Amino acid sequence: MLHQPLTLSCCLLLTAGLASADTLAPDSRTGSLKNTSGQVIGQVTVTAAPNGVLLQVQAKGLSPGWHGMHIHEKADCSDPAFRNSGAHLHAKAPAVHGLLNPGFNDAGDLPNLYVNADGSAMVELYSNLVTFKVSDTRPALLDADGAAVVIHAKPDDHKSQPIGGSGDRIACAVIQ
Repeated sequence: MLHQPLTLSCCLLLTAGLASADTLAPDSRTGSLKNTSGQVIGQVTVTAAPNGVLLQVQAKGLSPGWHGMHIHEKADCSDPAFRNSGAHLHAKAPAVHGLLNPGFNDAGDLPNLYVNADGSAMVELYSNLVTFKVSDTRPALLDADGAAVVIHAKPDDHKSQPIGGSGDRIACAVIQ
């Protein structure tokens, strides 16, 4: 008889521990990465982190080399040129682009994406320029109109205005 209450207590503690672990699991969203023809060519997963977001990008069918990549202000990849995604996500206007620009305030700036010779790319990166949900003064991905991760045709020089010379938008993923 002594063992039954002890066993039950252990089970309750284990169950309580599992419930709290699930509660602490980070929030994330995954969006299909589409090209200008509307074909799914990969995915973007954004995960909440204590002081920013973790992004994982997987893509195929892109031209080899470096490509600019940015977070745009609206979760809308419905037009073939991805113009409905708006400008880069930013907290203040006017936005000053460029991770290498001393006065930058463009929260949508991300490092360039390198695409392999076979057209595939995979990267995990962290940004503390944005938050996942609305909670402080930094722009949030999950605000009223969501956000989009956009890949551009050319590399971002991280200095030129307004988008670092990165050219046309060639792929887009909705994050909401």
